[in-house]
Amino acid sequence: MKTLTLPGGRIIGLPTLYAALAVCLGTGAAAALLALGHFSTYQSLTLPPLAPPSAVFPVVWTVLYGLMALSLTLVYESRAPMRRAALLVAALQLFVNAAWVPLFFRMHAFALAFWELCVLLFLVIAMLECFLHVDPLAALLQVPYLLWTAFACYLNLGVVLLN
Repeated sequence: MKTLTLPGGRIIGLPTLYAALAVCLGTGAAAALLALGHFSTYQSLTLPPLAPPSAVFPVVWTVLYGLMALSLTLVYESRAPMRRAALLVAALQLFVNAAWVPLFFRMHAFALAFWELCVLLFLVIAMLECFLHVDPLAALLQVPYLLWTAFACYLNLGVVLLN
């Protein structure tokens, strides 16, 4: 089996990493396809302070999905007792993550999208907690996702209040 050695000497299987990348990036791509043609919504809104330009989002999400895939690989290849629960929470949060895109962009359900993001934030925290019990590095790799999700809550709430 082909492997990849991470800094610090950790070895992971490349097939597992590739599968995790396909799931994470594929979920993001599927969500984007559901909102295709509606992304101009962002530019038409009154945005809160600190709102980044729309070009930032695909870059950030690609990095976050890559980190998520690496974390999922570490958790999947672990033998820890909470491994299965951690993967289940990760799958659930990924589904909720993808559901936000059509809510916000296609349906313009900004308030509903905000509350959905609050659920996502809770699930990301739960995922980090589960990952921490399975593989601390996997949890640490998800801190940027947690911070970005909290920031997304701020942005979405700003959109609700300003539009």
